Amino acid sequence: MIMPRWFPRLVLALAVVAAAAWAATHRQAFDAAGIEAFVGDLGPLAPLGYVGLYAVATVLFVPGTLFGLAGGVLFGPFWGTLWNLIGASIGATLAFLVARYLAADWVRQRAGGRLGRLIAGVEAEGWRFVAFVRLVPLFPFNLLNYALGLTRLKLVTYVLTSVVCMAPATAAFTWLGYAGREAAAGSGEALRWGVLALGALAAIAFLPRLWRRLRGGSAAPGPSSSAESQWLDAAALKRRLDAGEALAVLDVRGADEFTGPFGHIAGALNLPVEALAGRLGELSAWKELPLAIVCRTDRRSVSAAALLHGAGFAQVMILRGGMTAWNRAGLPCQGATQP
Repeated sequence: MIMPRWFPRLVLALAVVAAAAWAATHRQAFDAAGIEAFVGDLGPLAPLGYVGLYAVATVLFVPGTLFGLAGGVLFGPFWGTLWNLIGASIGATLAFLVARYLAADWVRQRAGGRLGRLIAGVEAEGWRFVAFVRLVPLFPFNLLNYALGLTRLKLVTYVLTSVVCMAPATAAFTWLGYAGREAAAGSGEALRWGVLALGALAAIAFLPRLWRRLRGGSAAPGPSSSAESQWLDAAALKRRLDAGEALAVLDVRGADEFTGPFGHIAGALNLPVEALAGRLGELSAWKELPLAIVCRTDRRSVSAAALLHGAGFAQVMILRGGMTAWNRAGLPCQGATQP
């Protein structure tokens, strides 16, 4: 017997409804004391119940930090890390599937304008984008799970990358929870586990710099970084402009910055990065031209570059150091005002 194509979606929908109904009648289970009480009543099945509760909480937007700490308190640093990682991974996978098959419009409304940039980043970077946002949580975890479900990312790629790259932060928060438990009990182990947890969190905070070095650019990276972009220094861009090359300049700062102390490059079009996803049609004539992107440094330029690559722009360049570097080099600019 062939299973109807709609049957898996029906099962998924019923599971989500059941989880929501259970959560509505067990709200007390989603705080620190409630988690401890819920798990304590399960005896040998405590790990299984905890994983299931964590997965449901992830789907229902309960902050994962709460469970990260609770896992360390209830199960210790090692088993707590394992159960936390399994619960978060199952919940993230369920949210991904819900967005892909059941709730696309709802996710788009919740994600707002960030969704276009996220999708463009995934299209440009694939699993590397998922790895970065899992390692460096720049985007809310629970919403990110749903938003990634709207991309063309393969489920297997999403799950494997998420599991591997969520592990460091999961371990750090679990250890921190365990250190808190030991400190409350007056144990000398608290300091050691606390230092380990804080060290892990510090390492995670350092990852953007490491990512930048591995990618070979000087910009502060973001989930929208694109390997396809060419980097230009200020002098090189000035030479190309002076040579009369058919080169478009897109300044993605806000309008107040465009005419602020740094001014702007003559002939640049000002289109803030926040509005770029909804106004790509205005740039259609530039799709096959070399396009240099400028902002104050180059952070926003990296995000804009990934979005443009995802929209089919073939020759995207980023001004290294942005208008800060342009002004530092003493190159001419227009519209500058006194700070």
